[in-house]
Amino acid sequence: MGRVIAIDLGTKRTGIAVTDALKILANPLETVETPKLMDFLADYFKKEDVETIVLGYPKSLDGSDNEMTPRVISLKDRLSKMFPDKKLVLEDERFTSKMAMQSMITMGSKKKDRKEKAGNLDKISAAIILQSYLEQL
Repeated sequence: MGRVIAIDLGTKRTGIAVTDALKILANPLETVETPKLMDFLADYFKKEDVETIVLGYPKSLDGSDNEMTPRVISLKDRLSKMFPDKKLVLEDERFTSKMAMQSMITMGSKKKDRKEKAGNLDKISAAIILQSYLEQL
């Protein structure tokens, strides 16, 4: 039984989260430079059994596409070609960055640390996307 991985695509950095072996909890995994994402995934999939890839699907508040939506669709197409054995799911990601920032504040992260550790925000956002997906199962 494979894990589920979530991707929060960004223009510069991409946050990645993964489930535990029982697919109960979503855990922040890594933040990678977006151009290196496919190489990271190929390497990760060699080491870990992953059955599903959840992509954060960006939409505007009114449900319309935003500037990142075509990039996510393009990534979905590339992933389906490169990893045809993986199930691909789009998951609404509205408000995840705000929720991730609130989580960092709640955990006591200082304002200076939040600015310096933007990569943490990306992988926490991916974990929120993944947890949302898991709750629907």
